Amino acid sequence: MYKKVLFMGTPDYATEIFKELLNSKYDVVGLFTQPDKPVGRKQLITPPHIKQYCLDENIDIPIFQPEKLRGNSEAFEQIESLNPDFIVVAAYGQILPKLILDIAPCINLHASLLPKYRGASPIQESLLNDDEYTGVTAMLMEEGLDSGDILALQYLKITPTMEVKEAFDALSLIAAKLTITTLDNFEKIEPKKQNEAEVSFCKKIKKEDGLVDFSNAKKLFLKYKAYSFWPGIFLEFELKIKDIKLLDNTSSNKKGEILALEENHIVVGCKKGKISIGIIQAPSKKAVNAVDYIRGKRLNLGDILS
Repeated sequence: MYKKVLFMGTPDYATEIFKELLNSKYDVVGLFTQPDKPVGRKQLITPPHIKQYCLDENIDIPIFQPEKLRGNSEAFEQIESLNPDFIVVAAYGQILPKLILDIAPCINLHASLLPKYRGASPIQESLLNDDEYTGVTAMLMEEGLDSGDILALQYLKITPTMEVKEAFDALSLIAAKLTITTLDNFEKIEPKKQNEAEVSFCKKIKKEDGLVDFSNAKKLFLKYKAYSFWPGIFLEFELKIKDIKLLDNTSSNKKGEILALEENHIVVGCKKGKISIGIIQAPSKKAVNAVDYIRGKRLNLGDILS
């Protein structure tokens, strides 16, 4: 008889792991995910990515969407009644209380090389910090935030131009394979304590984190790589800049000076370094080619983009 797995996850990162489990020898007995939420200007009630996948693919398993787990006796009883051999968790969005942790071994697929970047935004943090590597940790969960013993690790090399969406996609595939490997070998794995001296944390990202200026080209570019999916990066007065490349990080320039107009991009100086910008989007307007934007604003070489 195949072992039973309860899965807990919410975004597309979790969906990839969930798919791998559905296609494995394990019996997925239920899905816990976040409640449907209003999205966009029209505030349309929208299911989480993983629930939408189940609906689109007609996957017939019980789906549970409690507002909270802590102090929720109904959720505890639902999980207990499923009698899972494992609870697999990936970007679920809630910390599991001890009552649930005690039902079965709870394995979290965290998208960092723990103990580095415990918390909500490890992929973005690794890009912001210009790390050479990121990866996925399979961790035995406990009551603390991403503080449990390590079961397995797999690395991913960060390329110079890798943006957050590419990193998410690559790490979700790594996590999917690592989940099965960890479950298959669970009885043989000797969990390793995290080194508390090397712990670092990352926060939940807010829209205002996308604010940039033209002080430092490298820092601006790293923010773009980390936040290009959401919230994007923008100048004061919410002028969004996209399709950015780092040209150099050593030259000295006036902040925001337009240095060149090429066929499909503009070159803009930073106090340290310079970047190219391919797309600009003014507030409440459509995104346009940066050269067209500059011409439409009647800006010239030597003018300041602001």
